[in-house]
Amino acid sequence: MSLHHLLTRREAVALGLGAAALAVTVKLALGGDGAAAVAATPASLKLSDAEWRKRLRPDAYRVLRQADTERPFSSPLNDEHRGGTFACAGCGLPLYASRTKFDSGTGWPSFYDHLPNAIGERKDATLGEERTEVHCARCAGHLGHVFDDGPKPTGLRYCMNGVAMRFTPA
Repeated sequence: MSLHHLLTRREAVALGLGAAALAVTVKLALGGDGAAAVAATPASLKLSDAEWRKRLRPDAYRVLRQADTERPFSSPLNDEHRGGTFACAGCGLPLYASRTKFDSGTGWPSFYDHLPNAIGERKDATLGEERTEVHCARCAGHLGHVFDDGPKPTGLRYCMNGVAMRFTPA
């Protein structure tokens, strides 16, 4: 039985079980290596590991370069409702317009659409089921995952790590 059949991320958050901590624990137990996936993804901006560590805060490095997940409800961007643009914290590429942001109730900033040529996707099976990981199109930094349970008009939910982005008000 897959983890999805046992407990969805939304259910885990609603139950207060710390879905992010659970995901990281399961990911490690199943041998997932997010850093290798990030490093193997083609990107127009390539920096050494030392350069990324120098450029990024430790929490942003763990998410963007090692495909970690921040704790739910920990990012100030989850409550950001002003007009503006959400960009990659690693390279500054604009990713999401604030008009596409919505409250998913999951504890992570969520969007129903992305800006053109902003993201890439790759398959992620680190939790024992196949999901679609979302990464920055320029630096290949891990941003989060996309799910098919979002609102109209796309029906998608881009569930992003706030620490992987910066917000610039309009």
